[in-house]
Amino acid sequence: MEYRFLGNSGLKVSALSFGAWVTFGDQIDEDLAYKSMKAAYDAGVNFFDNAEAYAGGQAETMMGNILQKTGWKRSDLVLSTKIFWGGEGPNDLGLSFKHIIEGANAALQRLQTDYVDLIYCHRPDVHTPIEETVRAMNQVIREGKAFYWGTSEWSAEQIREAYHIARRDHLQPPTMEQPQYNMFHREKVEGDFKPLYDEIGLGTTIWSPLASGLLTGKYNNGIPEDSRLSMEKYDWLRERLIESDSGQRKLEKVKKLAPIADELDMAMPQLALAWCLKNPNVSTVITGASKPEQVEQNMKTIDMVDRMTPDVMRRIEDILDNKPEGADDFRAM
Repeated sequence: MEYRFLGNSGLKVSALSFGAWVTFGDQIDEDLAYKSMKAAYDAGVNFFDNAEAYAGGQAETMMGNILQKTGWKRSDLVLSTKIFWGGEGPNDLGLSFKHIIEGANAALQRLQTDYVDLIYCHRPDVHTPIEETVRAMNQVIREGKAFYWGTSEWSAEQIREAYHIARRDHLQPPTMEQPQYNMFHREKVEGDFKPLYDEIGLGTTIWSPLASGLLTGKYNNGIPEDSRLSMEKYDWLRERLIESDSGQRKLEKVKKLAPIADELDMAMPQLALAWCLKNPNVSTVITGASKPEQVEQNMKTIDMVDRMTPDVMRRIEDILDNKPEGADDFRAM
C-alpha cells in the first residue's frame, strides 16, 4: 500500500481507503461488512470513512462493532465521520454549533471510540454562518474528539472563507475536502480547487471513483439484479446514471475504455481507480464494496498504477474528452 500525506498536514492516509456509504446497513450485513473491512485492512488500508447519515447511523454502529471485534490498534487507524443529517428534529440538521457538538458525540458513541481522526461538514449549510461552523469544529478538536476537520461538497469559495476565518481568529482551519471525483466528474477537483492545493494545502479524500458503479462496466448490458441500481430506493440514481441521455453517452465511453483495460490486464474498476490515483492532488481514493472479493480486486490496483503511462492516459483523455479548462496535465506524472 502507498501512503500519502493528507494535504499539507503530517497525517498519512492509505492511497486507497474504504468507506461505508450505501453498502453498510443497506446492501450488506455486519458479517459481510467485517469481511470487507478485514480484506481492506489486510491490504494496508488505514483510513475508514463513515457519516452520521449513512443508513441513519447504522453504518457507524456496524463499523464500531467490527472495530471492537477485530481489536485493531486504534493508533493504526484513521477513522472519519461527517456531520449534517443527524435526524428528524429541528436541530438535528445542518452545521449549527449545537448539532456539530451533539452530532460528533453521538457518532463517537456509535463508533465506540473516544475520537475520530477526521470530521467533516457533510454539506454546506446556507442557514448557518460559516464562522459559527468553524468555531464549532475548532471546539470539537479542542476537546480531543477529532484531530482534523474538513468539508464535503463545499465550493472553493466556501472553503477559502472558512480557512481565512480560522486564520484570522487563531482557530483550526479546514484540512481536507471530500468531493466526488471520477472520470466523468472532474470540474471541482481539477478545476475549482486547483488554487487551493498551494494556497491552503488542501487535501482531498475523494468519493465515487467508479461513478456509482458506471465505470465498473457492469451496466454496459443492463442492470444486474443484485446491483445497487436494481434497488427501489435508488430509482433516482438509476434514472440519472443509466436512463438519461447523459448517462447513455457515458456508457458508450465506458464501452470504449474497456479495450484499454483489457490491454493492460486490468479490470475496469482497477482502470478507473488507477486513473484517480494518478492525480497527485488526490490524497486518498475511498472505495466501497459489497463483497470481500471486490475489495481484494480494488486493492490490487495500487500495484498497477505504473501501467498508466503517458500514452495510456492520453488515450483515455481522448475518449473522455472532458478535461476542465485550465486543469493540470497529470498524464506524465
